[in-house]
Amino acid sequence: MPLELAAAGWPGPIGALGGLAAEAALGYPGALHRRLPHPVVWIGAAISGLEAAWNRPELGAAARRALGLLTLALVAGAAAGAGWGLQRLCAGSPFGLAPFALIASLGLAQRSLYEHVAAVRDALAAGDLPAARTAVGRIVGRDTEDLDAAEVAAAALESLAESFNDGVVAPAFWLAVAGLPGLFAYKAVNTADSLIGHMEPRWRAFGWAAARSDDLLNLVPARLAGLLITLAGHGGFGVMLRDARKHASPNAGWPEAAMAGALGRTLGGPARYEGVVVERPRFGSGPAPAASDLVRGQQLYVVACAGLWILLAAGGLPWRL
Repeated sequence: MPLELAAAGWPGPIGALGGLAAEAALGYPGALHRRLPHPVVWIGAAISGLEAAWNRPELGAAARRALGLLTLALVAGAAAGAGWGLQRLCAGSPFGLAPFALIASLGLAQRSLYEHVAAVRDALAAGDLPAARTAVGRIVGRDTEDLDAAEVAAAALESLAESFNDGVVAPAFWLAVAGLPGLFAYKAVNTADSLIGHMEPRWRAFGWAAARSDDLLNLVPARLAGLLITLAGHGGFGVMLRDARKHASPNAGWPEAAMAGALGRTLGGPARYEGVVVERPRFGSGPAPAASDLVRGQQLYVVACAGLWILLAAGGLPWRL
């Protein structure tokens, strides 16, 4: 590793691999979360507070767009600054990569995503549809109270695919490229997009910067996530290329279409949000998923995560030369 990077405490792909390993081993324990909320909760609270203060209906669209940009700059800048400070502290640690990996694990959701989907899988396997609806409601934004078992499974698979990018590949990518500042800034932008980056009138102007920034930061990771899923499933690449661009987002369709193709199932289609049916594109051309497909989906996810680890390990070799 170049001396100037070592001095900055930025171990590149090996640091991202360490963060993934730490998160896979430890996650973010529930007992800790009850006493010390996850940093993403802090970021979300800051964004929500600024939105409540600045996104006022009496302001014109241009002013609200500027204030939304300022909100994003403040929150992402603060997150990047915190990452820079922590990275500098890690650089002087006598414990090597361990502190960096532990801090980096806060921005990764590899284990937690698996566990959330496993809760849906286990409830469906037990025939407890109400519990499965509750579990899937924790990871999707759609209405879940009337979903049947197959629809619950489909919702969980769609979330698994999209969150593989947002919670695993993209943060690991920015961690490898730009260290803790890059990871924390990405998490701030991604959180802002989920909270305010919507097309409804209330957020359209104020959340414009968040939505566009999130699109930009996910351009490469989303396609990498889709590729990893197709490699894990030994198929689905053609479906991904054919269907990914159907999604309104320039990025979300890639892992979702890849999952549909790798499983040989159809994902997407109409869904209800706050009582309103939204027509969504369909990905793939097979039958609708069954509850048993959640097991296959999680197996693909684990193999795809392993593929990401291998890529980071391989990328770490030239980084250290």
